[in-house]
Amino acid sequence: MNLATLQSKELVPGFHGKMVHGNQLTWAFWTVEKGASIPEHQHPHEQIMHVVSGKFEFTLNGETKVYNSGDIVPIPSNIPHSGKALSPCNLMDVFSPVREEYR
Repeated sequence: MNLATLQSKELVPGFHGKMVHGNQLTWAFWTVEKGASIPEHQHPHEQIMHVVSGKFEFTLNGETKVYNSGDIVPIPSNIPHSGKALSPCNLMDVFSPVREEYR
């Protein structure tokens, strides 16, 4: 498998993702358009977000911060969160358990 050969899906407007699924986790590679946002939501999955490149405004449990290339954000299960790309971004997310709706 090679990341370049995986099909990209636009799961939220402006968020183009390539997904890799294991038995217990989903690894998501996102290309995010400047200005694209994901509304506040929560899910039972644990999540770890990594900003590969760009500037991403992220709100976790009511606290908003701007994250830059190299930043990592652990997101506990069932905690409200949202985000907005302040520039074009590349993000990686790891979810556990598997995000079945991303298959």
